[in-house]
Amino acid sequence: MKKIKVAQVITRLDWGGSPDIVRVICTYLDPEVYDITLIMGVTKYPNLKTEEFLKEFGQKALFIPELKRNINPLSDLAAFLRLYFLFRRQKFDIVHTHTAKAGALARTAAFFAGTPVIVHTLHGHNFYGYFGPVSSRIVTIIERWLGYLTDKIIALTELERKDLISFKAAGSEKIRLIYQGLEMEGYTGLNIDKHRIRQSLGIKPDEKVVGMIGRLEPVKGPEYFIAAAKSVAEVFPRVKFILVGEGSLREKLEKQMKSLGLEEKFIFTGWREDIPEILSILDLLVLPSLNEGVGMVLIEAQGLGVPIVASRVGGIPEIVRDNQTGILVSAGDADSFAGAIKSLLADENRRSAMSQEAIKWIKGKFKARDMIEEISKLYQELLALKKKL
Repeated sequence: MKKIKVAQVITRLDWGGSPDIVRVICTYLDPEVYDITLIMGVTKYPNLKTEEFLKEFGQKALFIPELKRNINPLSDLAAFLRLYFLFRRQKFDIVHTHTAKAGALARTAAFFAGTPVIVHTLHGHNFYGYFGPVSSRIVTIIERWLGYLTDKIIALTELERKDLISFKAAGSEKIRLIYQGLEMEGYTGLNIDKHRIRQSLGIKPDEKVVGMIGRLEPVKGPEYFIAAAKSVAEVFPRVKFILVGEGSLREKLEKQMKSLGLEEKFIFTGWREDIPEILSILDLLVLPSLNEGVGMVLIEAQGLGVPIVASRVGGIPEIVRDNQTGILVSAGDADSFAGAIKSLLADENRRSAMSQEAIKWIKGKFKARDMIEEISKLYQELLALKKKL
């Protein structure tokens, strides 16, 4: 039987949720049925799993250096043309795009190249939280146009699906809800030496640990984490804050931390490969995002029994059960974050109950194999529909 040719397109495979989903799709889709090609731009911060995956994937991974996350008219035009001629030459049955920039360029190129099936996964949207009102309006108009070129848009959460409909970026018939799938076996039954990890980070045995893990970019709201830490540290002197990640805001955040007199309280770790180990030493995980598709780290943390304090935005309310596995507060409100953090640090019994509930909540959910099964089913449905037309 002839294999189905599928192109997976993303701007980069840096550390984070969307790159992991793409890696899982490329890894687990049945190689007897699908011939997968990965098309991507330059990756600066791949995690260890991604590096190993790219080595194994070999020549099936194609690099387009002009395919970048930031807007650049010349690079964008070059990327579009390279994608167009690649799609014409390779004659893919399906082009599956991921994230906004790759979705815009590759969906347009695939449409003009005559690709039979075009699928897009949002991984969060840009309708709000990223830009000002005018730019957000322009993004919405562009997404509506792109929706006409797309056979199916995959939403990772119910709220994402509702936002697509409310912003009229796509009709309900064009949207398929498929929950994010992770390799959760890496977060269960772990034998972690917590004492060694705490010691390596300079954390004393009697200190509580509150952490944030994510890209140091405006949409993740790391400045609110630091602002909240000031208030928390005044009440709980035996607490350490860990900020794991890299991004354009790092220098600004370090200045903010120093201006608040938190040098002795904060640990900036940069990129880390040992996220399960870091999560295991946290008393609380904080995610103050202004917009969030899913928040993969929230799933990982709850799988390890770590209570959450996070923004009530995007898909987070579907991942974190408010007042059961964590506390959700308004985005951009450092005082609310500080209050939630302090209330949980002060109540060990409540943290323990949330920890147990989090493990039960995540168990059996968000499996990589379930996601792959749903994506494969969608591919087959769309191809069958095209054959009938």
